[in-house]
Amino acid sequence: MTEFRFYHLQRRSLEDVLPVMLDRVLNRDGKRAVVLAAPERVRALNVHLWTYNDRAFLPHGSQEDGFAEDQPVWLTDRDENPNGATALFLADGAESAHLADYALVCELFDGNDADAVTAARARWSAYKDAGHDLTYWAQDDQGRWAQKGQA
Repeated sequence: MTEFRFYHLQRRSLEDVLPVMLDRVLNRDGKRAVVLAAPERVRALNVHLWTYNDRAFLPHGSQEDGFAEDQPVWLTDRDENPNGATALFLADGAESAHLADYALVCELFDGNDADAVTAARARWSAYKDAGHDLTYWAQDDQGRWAQKGQA
């Protein structure tokens, strides 16, 4: 059964939190990931994941790089899983028709964008109506993730 997590980004940006989340998936959980986002975000993340930390990097690639099957993290604007990932990160309101193919689906949405919040609520309701187990996470005053809801 797929685990669904909703992450309400209010205090930090996607670029701040995504590298940490991907690092956990790769290094702690030993999984591969797909990040599905808008085309301009994919291009920006492709650069950012190499440079976000001067002591570490996240091995990743995108359509521009090729060799999808070899990439631990695949960045894309297409609903695809060419690297055999078990974790899917959805950003920028991206949607997938293949959610059941993943063990973990993380919805990351900008809490400072009313349209993004409305769209995330609609996806939460749709997943809940489909019988999925969901958790909702928000950042506390120290920037740590705290579970705030469950369905």
